[in-house]
Amino acid sequence: MLRTRRQAPSIAEEFETGFQRQCGNCSHAALGLMLTVRPAIVSADAPLNYFLHADGPAAKPTMLLGWTLAALAGVVALIIAVLLIGAIVRPRSPAERDARYVHAEGGGMHWVWIGTAVSSVALFAVLAYVLVTLESVASPARRPALTITVTAYDWWWKIDYQGTPAVTTANEIHIPVGEPVKIELKSADVIHAFWVPRLAGKTQTIPGVVNEQWIQADRAGVYRGQCSQFCGAQHAHMAFEVIAEPRAQFDAWYASQAKPYAPASAAGLHEGAELFKERCAGCHAIRGTDADGRQAPDLTHLNSRRLIAAGTLPNTSQNQLDWIQHAQRIKPDSLMPSIELSVTDAAALTAYLRTLQ
Repeated sequence: MLRTRRQAPSIAEEFETGFQRQCGNCSHAALGLMLTVRPAIVSADAPLNYFLHADGPAAKPTMLLGWTLAALAGVVALIIAVLLIGAIVRPRSPAERDARYVHAEGGGMHWVWIGTAVSSVALFAVLAYVLVTLESVASPARRPALTITVTAYDWWWKIDYQGTPAVTTANEIHIPVGEPVKIELKSADVIHAFWVPRLAGKTQTIPGVVNEQWIQADRAGVYRGQCSQFCGAQHAHMAFEVIAEPRAQFDAWYASQAKPYAPASAAGLHEGAELFKERCAGCHAIRGTDADGRQAPDLTHLNSRRLIAAGTLPNTSQNQLDWIQHAQRIKPDSLMPSIELSVTDAAALTAYLRTLQ
């Protein structure tokens, strides 16, 4: 009987197993909410997907450049391997095999000159191709439809839309499909690097400097972004998402994000609001309330986002509470402290956070 080989778990399966292990006491509702985001996890970018796939005009030329350089490196490695094997297996006379003597050169120097000439021509051709590629992705073919300022913090991303009215969010960038978008890049602390592999190359964010980049998505989807410049303990957990959607959906999203918080009238929310004002408002902002912190993500429309903690956790009520209470376990050394809450305070704060739609 043939025995089938067990396949390795997928990214989604590993994530789900880890989630259940970490949140063994989560409610079935919280696990159900996690499963609703599983399709997005399944379709999330694998680390090297950008080498095979590009979904925008700022990424396709560099993808082709990568293929060319990989092919060239493969050809060079193959030539060297063939020459090395040939040198090893080539028949030698008894005199040549005598290691006590250094024999005269046998007329092979012309191959060295040929190799040098071919290598020089190839390298100059590659240099020209690289420069042409960089020029082709330096600016979009038409004027950007949108300008977004992205400010990197340890370890999250502040997103400011320069529209009318202006919109501020965090760790999640929405763009209309098929339209170039200008990104102005800043840093609030150290050097980071903004990278959406399938939409554009890497651009550094440097304190005191405003760098520029542009991105464009040719099809709707969710594109994973990541800080690609080591920036400290939680560099690996400094991710974000770019969500490309049709213009009508983008306009609807933008209109909803521009609205201030609309206070809910449900019973029991006052306690949660006061608790947030007391424990969280020093860093976080909720437009339309007295919470006006500037050192952490704006939470006005917290529940409209797919992920929290800069791409670390799916955005569920249980994960929000887990992040509040155990931030230093989830992202050690982050500026978000772990906050102790009684059962009553946790319930009140959770109820209030649910209203941030």
